[in-house]
Amino acid sequence: MGVSGVTYSAPTYGALGSLGSMGGLFSPEVLYSIGSGVAVGGGLALLTVAVRGLPAKPAHEKQKANERAAELIRFAGQRGSLAAIVGLAVLLLTRWAVAGIAAGVLVFFWDRLFGGAAEERAAMRRVEALASWTESLRDTIAGAVGLEQAIPASARAAAPILRPHLDALVDRLRARTPLPEALQVLADEIDDASADIIVAALILNARLRGPGLRQVLGALAKSAREEVDMRQRVMAQRASTRRSVQIVVAVSIAFVLGLSVFNRDFVQPYGTAVGQLVLAVVCALFALGFWWLRKLSTIETPERFLVRDEAAVQFVRPRTPAQQGAQPQPFQPEEGVRR
Repeated sequence: MGVSGVTYSAPTYGALGSLGSMGGLFSPEVLYSIGSGVAVGGGLALLTVAVRGLPAKPAHEKQKANERAAELIRFAGQRGSLAAIVGLAVLLLTRWAVAGIAAGVLVFFWDRLFGGAAEERAAMRRVEALASWTESLRDTIAGAVGLEQAIPASARAAAPILRPHLDALVDRLRARTPLPEALQVLADEIDDASADIIVAALILNARLRGPGLRQVLGALAKSAREEVDMRQRVMAQRASTRRSVQIVVAVSIAFVLGLSVFNRDFVQPYGTAVGQLVLAVVCALFALGFWWLRKLSTIETPERFLVRDEAAVQFVRPRTPAQQGAQPQPFQPEEGVRR
């Protein structure tokens, strides 16, 4: 006889009893055993990699890989410790392995999921600084001053976010570095598609010494100002949506933790293996929703085109439609666009 007068058969009682006994899969002993197995397997994998070694990489790829690894280690050292502490705290409060892992992953990727506002503001400040510097450079050139003399004069009034790069550019020019090469290094340091357009115009003028640079810089500065205005409008519209998402996440986590601590009987089914599987599906749906919102809140910017893959950037003339089927013939390195 059931609780409400409903009669259960013997197989039903057996199934319920088996589900209840499966909760032992998530006991501390089992979790410690799983963790020890993962640690031993990871150690053996690392030992195998250390003995066999890795294939050699080119110098530029090795430098990029080292920079990414250093950034990842620095990020993991700060955020990883906090994520591990929060995950262990949630695991001790709820005794749910899935909840602990989900909490740790959420804390680790919190900035990546909900921290897009700071990146957008930094990118907007950089574009605004580029627009101001371009206008200053245009006005300086208007006084019949050469590009080599206009760059140091305009660098003094540049925005703080751009001044270190311009100071380094001025130092390279004083060290007798060719102006096109120094400008290419400047584009690599700023690492922005908007900066590539401005630097490309300066490189072409430095090589060709043709007229019209003042008008080109004015048009580029106006385009950068329009981009800043567009980003400001987009950020204002997305601020409320981002805040609403953060409130929903905080309320959901607080509600689940409150039930697991103060009303344990209500969430007891999640302690079984089937309950943990259902909880994993729920967490996966939440993660998918967070990722989708992050994709929607990301401003798509064009890829950089002034990228240096080799020791020197090669410039070639654009091919005409009649030359598309023929073998491309490189011309002098001071004209055209990058191949």
